[in-house]
Amino acid sequence: MELLFSLPILIFLAIVVFGLMAFKVVPQQEAYIVERWGRYYKTLTPGLRFIVPVMDKVAYKHTLKEIPLDVPSQVCITRDNTQLTVDGIIYFQVTDPMLASYGSSNFVVAITQLAQTTLRSVIGRMELDKTFEERDDINRTVVAALDEAAISWGVKVLRYEIKDLVPPQEILRSMQAQITAEREKRARIAQSEGLRQEQINLASGQREAEIQKSEGEAQAAINESDGERVAQINRAQGEAEAMRLVAQATAEAIHLVAEAIRTPGGSEAVNLKVAEQYVDAFGKLAKESNTLIMPANVADIGSLVSAGMSIVKGNNANK
Repeated sequence: MELLFSLPILIFLAIVVFGLMAFKVVPQQEAYIVERWGRYYKTLTPGLRFIVPVMDKVAYKHTLKEIPLDVPSQVCITRDNTQLTVDGIIYFQVTDPMLASYGSSNFVVAITQLAQTTLRSVIGRMELDKTFEERDDINRTVVAALDEAAISWGVKVLRYEIKDLVPPQEILRSMQAQITAEREKRARIAQSEGLRQEQINLASGQREAEIQKSEGEAQAAINESDGERVAQINRAQGEAEAMRLVAQATAEAIHLVAEAIRTPGGSEAVNLKVAEQYVDAFGKLAKESNTLIMPANVADIGSLVSAGMSIVKGNNANK
């Protein structure tokens, strides 16, 4: 009786265990490799999946995410026989879960070892200075070599980055001394360039000042010569105007004298005026000099005046 009561319970328990074994929940970005009787059967993708218990089993589980993998540090020898301690990091991703399961017994170890050997080969072809300058080229070379080999493992190598390149302490000290000397040289060059530029600026400023000064002096001389020329022109114009005015006044005076002579009594007035000037001239001559030259007939002043008047009348008749 107890056996009949326990049999349904056992069957129920067997169904529950069978159901737990038959249904598998595959998380996102993961893949399960199922083997049937020891052979590859299928790959389970994310979601709720069914397998046959006892016949099928999940042999491998792979994550399809990008995986970072540290590459242990190692000593590499450069072309110029310098030792370098190098370590890096690899970023890879499983692209074919079936090949990742059966292509290599341990693809992680295979990738790590291949990365180390490839890195030693690449650095061995370079000199010490080039290893620091061409890290990107080293990374690309390692990635290309790893990616070519990892195809058969179902793995895609995405990136490789060198974390540290550590030379020996003696090399570090010599490199530091070289860097210090280079910086001092650049500082001296920069200082000399600054001094040279300063001298150039001072010379340019002095030359510009001399040019401005000479141009100012030339302009001042031009202005002075222009002023003097204008003054001379003004004086000449003033003198010419004065001479014209004097000539005009003289002509007007002569004209007035001539008009006066033609008027009644004008001749007698001229005779009188000539006689007065004649007498006055002899008087001044006697005062200014001890020697006096007298005409042949001093007493005949009237005849002299008559001769002068005849000349005036003759000129009037000609006009």
